[in-house]
Amino acid sequence: MYEEHLKYYQGFPVDGVNFVDIIPLMQDKASFCRLIRDLGALCDAPNVAAPEARGFLFAAPMLTECANVENLIPVRKKGKLPYRDGDLVGVDIMKEYGADQLFFRPSDIAAGKAEDGVFRITLFDDILATGGTAEGVALAMNKVEIDLGGKKYRVKVADFVFLGEVPGLGGRERLEAIAPVKTLIPIA
Repeated sequence: MYEEHLKYYQGFPVDGVNFVDIIPLMQDKASFCRLIRDLGALCDAPNVAAPEARGFLFAAPMLTECANVENLIPVRKKGKLPYRDGDLVGVDIMKEYGADQLFFRPSDIAAGKAEDGVFRITLFDDILATGGTAEGVALAMNKVEIDLGGKKYRVKVADFVFLGEVPGLGGRERLEAIAPVKTLIPIA
């Protein structure tokens, strides 16, 4: 249903990578709205963390289209997320084409919904390849403790949701050691 909208670019951004272009999924309003609802239905947690930049494009609309999604936690590159002292967590990640660093704010998690003393998070991203980004962010988030009014809350990545998954790169197996993995679109 959605896979016919995807475009592929061999050797982008570096040789050996087959880039999956998801932007065409946003070029038809009715299909995009249906896609957002379908993705939101896969999210088990009320708080959705989304690494930039393509993750934002699909996670943010879930706030208006999906009743079960109540909070968006942006995960940004260095220098892109303003913060107060003590309110920034850095995550070193290894992507399929190199090392990178991302950041999130515990205050963005605290702005969400806690259930039974736990801030449960769905980690959403566009394409699951090697799983390095999602693994790094999830492990870092699972170490965070939120203090609200003297009460301590745990943070738990409850599941991973992706638009699609590139088979054969080991990403699913890597992430299933942390939480269940769900994808919507088969990737060729």
